[in-house]
Amino acid sequence: MIVFRYLSREVLLTLSAVSAVLLVIIMSGRFVKYLAQAASGALDPGSLFLIMGFRLPGFLQLILPLGLFLGILLAYGRLYLESEMTVLSATGMSQQRLLGMTMIPAAGVALIVAWLSLSLAPQGAMQFQLVLNKQDAMTEFDTLEPGRFQALNDGSRVTYTETLTDDRANLGGVFISEKRFGQDKKDRGISVLVADSGRQEVRPDGSRYLILENGYRYDGSPGMADYRAIKYDTYGVMLARPDISDEVTDRDAIPTTDLLGSKELRSIAELQWRISLPLLVFIVTLMAVPLSRVNPRQGRFLKLLPAILLYMAYLTILISARGSLEKGKLSPTLGLWWVHGMFLLIGLGLLYWEPIRLKMMSRRGQKELARG
Repeated sequence: MIVFRYLSREVLLTLSAVSAVLLVIIMSGRFVKYLAQAASGALDPGSLFLIMGFRLPGFLQLILPLGLFLGILLAYGRLYLESEMTVLSATGMSQQRLLGMTMIPAAGVALIVAWLSLSLAPQGAMQFQLVLNKQDAMTEFDTLEPGRFQALNDGSRVTYTETLTDDRANLGGVFISEKRFGQDKKDRGISVLVADSGRQEVRPDGSRYLILENGYRYDGSPGMADYRAIKYDTYGVMLARPDISDEVTDRDAIPTTDLLGSKELRSIAELQWRISLPLLVFIVTLMAVPLSRVNPRQGRFLKLLPAILLYMAYLTILISARGSLEKGKLSPTLGLWWVHGMFLLIGLGLLYWEPIRLKMMSRRGQKELARG
């Protein structure tokens, strides 16, 4: 029991450290992406941390298996390097017994991954998509910030206001530049609107208008001398109606209960993928235990790169099989299970190869002694 607690503590501590580092790296990259969208006005800056919270379970369900795999390699590699595993082997600690002890904390990690992949991650993905739907329903006034140029419609429209009231109804010092396209979708130049002030007007039918006052409109093409300038006292611009939708179309956001019994290939692939993640934990544990065995003269990092490449091959083939299943290239019965079966055999081969090799060398030595 003392040995089990010691080994479990080493693995779980390393797992926590590795997973924390991977989580910070991944979330930092995503946060920068969402921050850029917020800066362009595509996202509400106030919802950034909410979005990251909804995405967290989806990140963790992929990080924890890798963290466990690396945790076993690094923790046990250190024990081999410091000859602690040699002492344990001398007291009767076989590879099979070591694997059995390691599978107990791995089962706890698998339960957490199963909870994330089957329940929490779909809920987070659903909330994330609802936030995006809410962002799509926002009008230009909802994301406008005074003193900042805001690009909309893939950069074809740029809006600026010097001042904006708290109720977002009145603007001051307005500038709007928009590209004009004909029915043939060819560029017809640009239109520039400037106004001393503006206000938002909502009609009874729900349509919204931007009413500009005391300004100019300039139409023309850059580099040409055919610009037209129009002075106006009042100018109305109809704002596009926001697309309000509560529909959830992302497959990651579909509840697991809705996937059960579905005959659709995308639903079958998604269900098998969610089940595959907890299975992944057990199989990578089976591979990590023998791969962590190193010679003290070789160093603990000798097998680290090949082990990571093996893990990446496992995950890549699993993702590829998922795509093939969605496209109908794989039978739902075969599904993703053949990938797990293949790497299960690889793990068993790694586990039993070293004892078999040692027995063969021992027999060869005995034969040579008999001949001598």
